Amino acid sequence: MKLILLIDILGTVAFAISGVLTALNKRLDPFGILIIAFVTAVGGGTLRDILIDVPVAWMRNLTYVYVIVGSAIFAVVFRKRLGYIRKSLFLFDTIGIALYTIVGVEKGIASGFPPVICVALGTMTACFGGVLRDILCNEIPIIFRKEIYATACILGATAYFLLHNTPLKEDFIVIISGAIVIIVRLLAVSFRLSLPNIYTKQEME
Repeated sequence: MKLILLIDILGTVAFAISGVLTALNKRLDPFGILIIAFVTAVGGGTLRDILIDVPVAWMRNLTYVYVIVGSAIFAVVFRKRLGYIRKSLFLFDTIGIALYTIVGVEKGIASGFPPVICVALGTMTACFGGVLRDILCNEIPIIFRKEIYATACILGATAYFLLHNTPLKEDFIVIISGAIVIIVRLLAVSFRLSLPNIYTKQEME
């Protein structure tokens, strides 16, 4: 449980910074930056907790609020050291979805849901915060484009269940599953891999 809490906190940091970088790119004011950081960090987890009918994590544990505020301040102060915003946003967003996928799956398991629902909860936890971030910043959410995004989360979550049938320890299963999400996402972007296009050329015109 302590490992999952640590992963949850690290995911919160990664997504909060991701939200800040998007907000900075849109030239939002300090309040707007904080709101986008908050929504990005806890949006997916909030939806997950509501659906599985458990107390919303950040409302019961103020550590998440402090972490988000601290991460937002850090990202704003050191924004120049984070390098190019686009590359930094991709990095923190990828780390965030990997960590939150595992957290979502674990929450589903703890609530007694079957594997397919746990995979869906993991994907939702990882992706929905980014969806809210992009909508609020007037962008088409990445999950709705051709990019390999939610697919990476699904593969990582599925690997988590498959690896539980092996002698591997829990820590290694978490690391490997998270790494699969990151690697799939990196390969998809590096080699411009995407889901098949269902539209004809005439429909695209």
